[in-house]
Amino acid sequence: MHEVFAPGRVELLGNHTDYNSGVVLSAALDLGTTARGFRRDGTSIKLRSVGFPEVIVDAVTPSQPTGEWSDYPVGVIAKFIEAGYAVGGFEVDFSATLPVGAGLSSSASIEVATAVLLCKLFDFKIAPIDLARICKRAENEFAGVNCGILDQVSCVFGRRQQAIFLDCRDESVRRIPFPEGVELLIVHSGVKHALTGGEYNERREQCFEAARILGVAALRDASTADLIHPGLSEIVRKRAAHITGENERVFAGVDALSRGDLKEFGALLTASHASSMNNFENSTPELDILVRIATGLPGIYGARLTGGGFGGAIIALVASEHIDNEMVNILERFQNETGIKTAAYHCRIGDGARPDA
Repeated sequence: MHEVFAPGRVELLGNHTDYNSGVVLSAALDLGTTARGFRRDGTSIKLRSVGFPEVIVDAVTPSQPTGEWSDYPVGVIAKFIEAGYAVGGFEVDFSATLPVGAGLSSSASIEVATAVLLCKLFDFKIAPIDLARICKRAENEFAGVNCGILDQVSCVFGRRQQAIFLDCRDESVRRIPFPEGVELLIVHSGVKHALTGGEYNERREQCFEAARILGVAALRDASTADLIHPGLSEIVRKRAAHITGENERVFAGVDALSRGDLKEFGALLTASHASSMNNFENSTPELDILVRIATGLPGIYGARLTGGGFGGAIIALVASEHIDNEMVNILERFQNETGIKTAAYHCRIGDGARPDA
């Protein structure tokens, strides 16, 4: 029997920059997915998760997506087999502490947990970045979500009390020490986040259209000053302004963290949310209310939606001594204003899951 844990991730800055060859600042969480499994004779694979029917697939017969939770682990298994790894029969039980639909990448968490478990069960030797790439292919090509590699890299490369700086163009990763004395508060909006909706793909295409008009390979190669181009429609210019602004905020955020300037880092979070509201329009009224409430509280440095948007959660940067009080304050005020009773999660920056751990 082997047991592995893969975290969820929180996007600190760099919203939707990953598929634009940009830069992102993220962190692994101490919430995630645990996979417990063992090998069995034959080629039958059994997957179980609390509250769902058992799923049985075969390591020889190609599987097809079903639109269920199992697409994520089955997709990883399929990509391992496609890459030439000799996957045999096994059984696995999944359990999670990560809220589904909060924009904290529960999908990448279960993908990475599956991949690391396969390495343990069958003694596969795979470099961490290649493991992340396999999981990304599973999400793109099997589950049908056109995400970048941010989520999988964050789940693999996370380290306790360190942010992850990812350059999505060359897939280089470095870690940035995160200051002590602050905590991350994740507050769900009560609106489930789902990347398979048409809004996500529409935003991607608008970003690619902006890059074509500007004559650059990707919006990573443009600055906000370049967006006065007469060929950009107003809507495409706004989408591009979010991406160029986010890249700029990531670099500014790395500088602020290196100086321990929490006030500046918090202001960048809040500016990021304003851009999501006004430029990218991937926020929701519920997310906006949460950010407004959070940023009006004295113990909070800044807040923004995290993940793809269109529902999900916000992240707030909170002084450690205020975390309990501000969690209660946000939940109470949000319920009073909207009638929605939701949940908050006090998270710490944790370690990633690695095949060599």
